[in-house]
Amino acid sequence: MAKKISKENLKELKEKGTGFFGEFKEFIMRGNVMDMAIGIIIGGAFSNIVTALTTDFINPLINGIGGAEVAGTFKIYGGQVIRYGDFITSVINFLIMAFVLFILLKSFNKISAIGKKEAEEKEEEKKAEDIVLLEEIRDLLKKNAK
Repeated sequence: MAKKISKENLKELKEKGTGFFGEFKEFIMRGNVMDMAIGIIIGGAFSNIVTALTTDFINPLINGIGGAEVAGTFKIYGGQVIRYGDFITSVINFLIMAFVLFILLKSFNKISAIGKKEAEEKEEEKKAEDIVLLEEIRDLLKKNAK
């Protein structure tokens, strides 16, 4: 027995999508996926800025102050080299990015806490009014019971 397709059913199927591609469309259109994609793109661009900061400013300062070569190498057997300077630069880049992300997250949490705190204060005021009202009702019931 074939299912009769009405105009409403057809419109609903068209809007929803069907099967795998419908689910994929729904997944992509979620807000958090788009936010994540934007975050990754901005993170990549920010990574370039941090790398430039480390390479062009921090490494020369370290070289100038301590006389240590950050972009140094260590020769081992067979002509192979260990690039410890590149590793140190990567660690510095990581620490800078982690610090900046920490500051951003801390700021975001502080800003969002302000809104939550105001909402909690309003809720506490409302609870206080409810308690006062309940106490008045209790007192009236006691008075009427006597």
